[in-house]
Amino acid sequence: MPMTLSIKNAPDDIVRRLKARAARHHRSLQGELLAILEEAVRREAPFGPEEVLAEVKRLGVETPSESAALVREDRNGR
Repeated sequence: MPMTLSIKNAPDDIVRRLKARAARHHRSLQGELLAILEEAVRREAPFGPEEVLAEVKRLGVETPSESAALVREDRNGR
């Protein structure tokens, strides 16, 4: 069931920029806000293993081999 949302006390500058953005996209302010919300929610999908691995590779993150030994040592100590 659709729900009505409200944003109170939005700063004038943000409202002005949202109206300009809506005009550029040939939408009403309401339509532009809904499009922004839909995009924000769509991007929140959790990363799967493939996406995480791709991001790690993209960032060039490396895990020192010592970390595996430290984890193993900690597990064996329990």
